[in-house]
Amino acid sequence: LIEGDIRDPEVCARATRGVDGIIHMAALAGVRPSIAEPERYMDVNVTGTQRLLDAIRERPEVRFVFASSSSVYGGNEKVPFSEADPVDHPISPYAASKKAGELVCYTFHHLYGHPMTCLRFFTVYGPGQRPEMAIHLFSRKIEAGEEIPMFGDGLTSRDYTYVDDIVDGVVAAYEQADGYHVYNLGGSKTTTLAELIDEIARVFGKPANVRRLPMQPGDVERTWADVSRAHADLGYQPRIEVSEGLERFAAWYREEHGAGRLE
Repeated sequence: LIEGDIRDPEVCARATRGVDGIIHMAALAGVRPSIAEPERYMDVNVTGTQRLLDAIRERPEVRFVFASSSSVYGGNEKVPFSEADPVDHPISPYAASKKAGELVCYTFHHLYGHPMTCLRFFTVYGPGQRPEMAIHLFSRKIEAGEEIPMFGDGLTSRDYTYVDDIVDGVVAAYEQADGYHVYNLGGSKTTTLAELIDEIARVFGKPANVRRLPMQPGDVERTWADVSRAHADLGYQPRIEVSEGLERFAAWYREEHGAGRLE
């Protein structure tokens, strides 16, 4: 394990020494925090990606898989979202940083020939999810009997994708890396925010006390992945429905935090 900053060329050189490939997931995540710190997000997510690629510039045989995001689609109204759809209008610094990362990846592939794959993740959840993410946050609030903040009318929808399905897609993309490709990795189904809250309440066996708040800047109305390209090229097939995924998450959460522990 090498701990360091991906903006540091020496750290990147040590981390990539002797490797056959890289799965690059180091980044600052989150739409709302990026609005407060746009410069930091651009520095880490874009410059960091460029520094990592610089470290393997002279080794075109090294394959590179980049974790991008469904946020690059911005306010796209055509659903489901396809890799052929335009992604020129991101609506948050985080989304812009991920689109920029894809462009940096393409540039290095064009100039130096590395096998390069960009994966657009759609709302990943499951054991180990960051505490500030919706499913983790809502679960904690429901367990504690606290109010759940619901931004908007509850009809915004997301393509929630269980982490095991994402891992399957990442491994397939790495193993089959060749040329430059962009793929959606999602569950290919949508769930509204209100439906999600009801389902979390069900798996925890407690009522949800919802507080409605205005929509936040940078939020999109919906995400929905067309995964036909990933299915055709990688054999990607999401397996875990949201109901089952939330059951698994709840089991992990209770084991991790204990029946009466709410932190």
